Amino acid sequence: MVDGWFAGTGDDFRLLGTRCAACGSVFFPREEAYCRNPGCSGGDLDEVPLSRRGRVWSFTDSRYRPPSPYVSNPELPWEPYALIAVELEAERIVVLGQAVPGVTVADLAAGMEVEVVPGVLHEDAETTWTTWHWRPTGVRA
Repeated sequence: MVDGWFAGTGDDFRLLGTRCAACGSVFFPREEAYCRNPGCSGGDLDEVPLSRRGRVWSFTDSRYRPPSPYVSNPELPWEPYALIAVELEAERIVVLGQAVPGVTVADLAAGMEVEVVPGVLHEDAETTWTTWHWRPTGVRA
């Protein structure tokens, strides 16, 4: 969906962030211009693949169709999905994303381990919009 935010497929799929060379702070989404750490004046940022796993920090469900730029077909009925905030294992930053289809808030718990996997946000005859999903590590889809 957003160029440069993730790379790979299957078990090689990763979210991509940036790390400040001066202070070591890691950012997602990526930063290209400056270090977001207010105590750092660094600007040398390196692309880094982020942890594939993390722990559920918080979660909720989306019961309404989001406005643009979210891509969906307004002619089809809206299907709710679970939205998860995940604290990444190594970086200790929180990244939001949808749960894999079929996983609902009833399946989630704070502290549960999840992993990032490729997903489809929307597709039509011409385009498939890709994104990332969070999947509980005990679930295979």
